[in-house]
Amino acid sequence: MTTTSAVLAFPPPAAADSAAWLARKLARYADAWDVAEDLANGVTEIVVIDARSPQAWRAGHICGAVNFPHRDMTPQSLATLDRSKVYITYCDGIGCNGSTKAAWKLASAGLRVKELIGGLDFWRRDRHPVVAGEMPGEWPRRESLPDCGC
Repeated sequence: MTTTSAVLAFPPPAAADSAAWLARKLARYADAWDVAEDLANGVTEIVVIDARSPQAWRAGHICGAVNFPHRDMTPQSLATLDRSKVYITYCDGIGCNGSTKAAWKLASAGLRVKELIGGLDFWRRDRHPVVAGEMPGEWPRRESLPDCGC
């Protein structure tokens, strides 16, 4: 008796095709653990942008992020950004497209950008540092990051 596979009803592409597609996906997205590791290690080539409103920012944001609401992004305001950086955008989570709108505006302005998978929701789920108030906050000193299990 032959069993029909729901997974294999659409066969996977050749390995080289998969590798190329997955590399393109990884070029566009970052996960919470990778961003947290870079922030903890003082990587200066990235800037984390909270694309939410100032009110949401003050209620709690990724430690070290800057608030730049996607609604405030204009060609003029984006022209002031450092083109040597890679910008990581985030919003509340997968149900919010503020980070996508911000990433689109940044990329349209010629800046390099990635989106944070899962936004602040996944960041908090993974227990990475969050700070409330007006200031970006400083990354806490600790021995190592929690293991994400990946």
